Amino acid sequence: MNINTVSTTPFSDQKPGTSGLRKSVAVFQKPHYLENFVQSIFDSLDGCEGQTIVLGGDGRYYNREAIQVIMKMAAANGIGRILVGKSGIMSTPAASAIIRQYKAYGGIILSASHNPGGPDGDFGIKYNITSGGPAPEKVTEAIYDRSKVIDSYKILEGDDINLDKLTVTRLGEMSVEVIDPVEPYARLMESLFDFDKIRQLIKNDFKMCIDSMHAVTGTYAKDIFEKRLGADSGTVLNGIPLEDFGGGHPDPNLVYAHDLVDIMFAKDAPDFGAASDGDGDRNMILGNNFFVTPSDSLAVLTANATLVPGYKNGLSGVARSMPTSEAVDRVADKLNISCYETPTGWKFFGNLLDADKATLCGEESFGTGSNHVREKDGLWAVLFWLNILAVKGESVEAIVQDHWKTYGRNFYSRHDYEEVATEPATELMERLRSMVGTMAGKKFGNYEVKYADDFSYNDPVDNSVSKKQGIRIGFTDGSRIVFRLSGTGTKGATLRLYVESYEPDASKHNIDTQEALKPLIDLAQEIAQIKEYTKRDEPTVIT
Repeated sequence: MNINTVSTTPFSDQKPGTSGLRKSVAVFQKPHYLENFVQSIFDSLDGCEGQTIVLGGDGRYYNREAIQVIMKMAAANGIGRILVGKSGIMSTPAASAIIRQYKAYGGIILSASHNPGGPDGDFGIKYNITSGGPAPEKVTEAIYDRSKVIDSYKILEGDDINLDKLTVTRLGEMSVEVIDPVEPYARLMESLFDFDKIRQLIKNDFKMCIDSMHAVTGTYAKDIFEKRLGADSGTVLNGIPLEDFGGGHPDPNLVYAHDLVDIMFAKDAPDFGAASDGDGDRNMILGNNFFVTPSDSLAVLTANATLVPGYKNGLSGVARSMPTSEAVDRVADKLNISCYETPTGWKFFGNLLDADKATLCGEESFGTGSNHVREKDGLWAVLFWLNILAVKGESVEAIVQDHWKTYGRNFYSRHDYEEVATEPATELMERLRSMVGTMAGKKFGNYEVKYADDFSYNDPVDNSVSKKQGIRIGFTDGSRIVFRLSGTGTKGATLRLYVESYEPDASKHNIDTQEALKPLIDLAQEIAQIKEYTKRDEPTVIT
């Protein structure tokens, strides 16, 4: 087999976002586009020759073709061994687990997470380091810097590998192992949770519905819930991974996971429901006619962690992204453990987990996880909830209501303005940045500003600093409004507004969330002039 060195020219748009490089499929299909970025990864990794790399993706359109290209480039660049998921499938948390279990040098994960798939959809690629976590900024910056000057890439001539058969073969000098992507992950879950107790719960006429949204977790959920835990066949909804996710939007929220929502809010709803996203790292938790916000989910898991075998000795600490509600802060305070506030992006939790400063982490964007891997993990969160339900013998709603009685309720909502024009959205944020320095002490109706800033994070482990992470406006009554531009979309800009209000009075805990938050939502509009800048009368999605 021959190694070809192909001349190329740089693309100017290959700067990774919060979780890798995401573009439309059409962009990735441009001649040399994928190859340039992959070569930039290999060129930026010191000492990768002869090492083991994990490779897989969420099964979306272009996944298989990209895997064949990447394997041939890996062989040409001296990689010693590739561990690739059967059929090219590997969830993001499973990839992290496999990197860690096999002590691999790193991994390349192909996913655009919760973004739509298909020929007209999105594609993504990111590099994960030896810990199993997303590459830190110093690595992604090195990849980006290389992409700006790249003039050639190396690729091996050779036949494609059969991805649909568990086998060991070779590409040139490189070993290729097509592995079962489910078994290593399922074994890890069995080591953390009491599967016997969950099996008994399910046997006792406990009904549940798991919506995999035709994305990667269908392969995992059928094995874990229907095979290992004994749930009825058909418990897993939309369980066959499809290249276009069945034409749906694989984002587990109340809008896009409508199949599950319809089931869980019907008169004869199951006891428990959950959905996961394109690559399996996000989750939505539902009870019978009851929605659990991701912020509340993190707080409940933290408060009940010692009920689960993997966390029976307690937590070293917890961490949340800055826009996530402060509900978990109240639990951490009562447990007398540290609670860290980080920028959005799971990579910011990596140092805290590696240093054992935090055990559980969570983001309001339907992501929760722990130190078992270095990614958020959707099915892990589902199993955590099932373990708690099995121990407590109470409903999802009862557990959350009891939690609110103990800690108070943080009413919380996120309003997304998707695919707005980038320039005015940026102007909105710059205007807010110019205002925050003088806002402390100002009064807006019944609200007085306690603090206002453009959030900056000082990593307590490596002392790195990340600036311009979102506008925070906090009020003296504990309420907050937060504004961010998201880095996960591929068209225009997504403006996110986060609104939070704390209510200690249990008699007011069942007020509708949007009603409880309406004064703050109106105030956010007044301060940021959202309608004027976005030309939108209402958000695209409210969660």
